[in-house]
Amino acid sequence: MSKQEKIERRILLLSLCTGILFVIFEFIVAIYTKSQAVLMDAAYDASELLMIGLTLFLIPLFHRSISEKHPFGYAQIESFLVIIKGFMLLAVTLGLSANSVEVLLSGGNIIDGRLISFFQFIIAISSMIVLIIMLRMNRAISSPIVKAEIYGWKIDVAYSIGMGVAFFISTLLVETRLAFITPFFDQIIAVLIILFMLPEALKMLLRAIKDVFLFSPEKETMEEIKDICGGILGDTELNDVFYDVTRTGRRMWVAIYFEVESEYIHVQTMNEITLKINNALSKRFEYCVCELILAKNE
Repeated sequence: MSKQEKIERRILLLSLCTGILFVIFEFIVAIYTKSQAVLMDAAYDASELLMIGLTLFLIPLFHRSISEKHPFGYAQIESFLVIIKGFMLLAVTLGLSANSVEVLLSGGNIIDGRLISFFQFIIAISSMIVLIIMLRMNRAISSPIVKAEIYGWKIDVAYSIGMGVAFFISTLLVETRLAFITPFFDQIIAVLIILFMLPEALKMLLRAIKDVFLFSPEKETMEEIKDICGGILGDTELNDVFYDVTRTGRRMWVAIYFEVESEYIHVQTMNEITLKINNALSKRFEYCVCELILAKNE
């Protein structure tokens, strides 16, 4: 087992164990307070735990080398996992949103805003501690799975603080003219969580679908690749004319079609340029391989 694989496993285990504790407490508080917002939070976190457990089991496959039998290695499994995760999040979102709307239309419900606010601030502080530990562990590696997990914890911290502040504000409205909102406040927060999470889930799902079908990555990634490679080719006699970029999971293949003004080009020169480009790309992208292809003259 490589060093990177060990660190990935440790980070995901930390996320899994702490996530299980959070979900247990979230479901307890959701049942006790009858809060749709807390229930929504717990359901999202529970779906995340299922994916973390499956990812832990499959991590060794992601590090296997490509072969003639598996030209893309097992990288596409990562994309399929993300697709499954995306559909799970969408299913949870639609199911709980329907329940929230039903409660909203039936007149809402009164909840203990102070208790939920206090609980969310505790979750936010705990999540921040876990996030800091994960960031320190992640310094030595570059892993798409870990980056996605860290991003998820950042979101957890952000909306736990947001929910804590929101429910604290709801307790202040009881003595004001806006007291009529308090029975519906929980459902309003739940809907806001849906609006906050849904775009990211759709974005993650669409990216994974593109990776499965081996489409080129998003425009920002393409521009970054062209900047890195173009900067190196600009100092040579090779003129880049077309970039063919394929990505699936954590692996990416870059084929640069080029033209040359002279009639001949040394193989040694080609090898040196290719090595330089691959070294530059490897500093930015994990498992990225580049090759230079002479474009045919029409």
